[in-house]
Amino acid sequence: MGLSNLVAYIVDDDLSIRRALTRLLKSLGVGTVVFDSAEAFLQAGPWAPEACLILDVQMPGMKGWDLLEHLRAASITLPVIIITAYNDAQTHDRAMQAGIVAYLQKPFDDQTLLEALRQACMQRHRGPS
Repeated sequence: MGLSNLVAYIVDDDLSIRRALTRLLKSLGVGTVVFDSAEAFLQAGPWAPEACLILDVQMPGMKGWDLLEHLRAASITLPVIIITAYNDAQTHDRAMQAGIVAYLQKPFDDQTLLEALRQACMQRHRGPS
């Protein structure tokens, strides 16, 4: 299954991460829309139907967890890939309980992200579990 119809919403407060992910995803033919905060992402809705969310957990203001809870309360089902520099058991367990597609510790390699995007794309076509 190709990634060419996928739009990746990148929510991360780190400009260098947003730039690197945008470059990588564009090279794969994936459309990207970047946000420097969860609040900016929420203000931008509605979102494309063929989309996934690449979300940092620790950000100033609204945290990634808060955004996930807000989306769930609003019945918005986007496949989510968590990216974090804080890899501890509690963070990992919380992510798994939230039903995310993938949990990637920064720094992660391109191939790992590509596989997570493929999983997100498959989940998008299957619908939420």
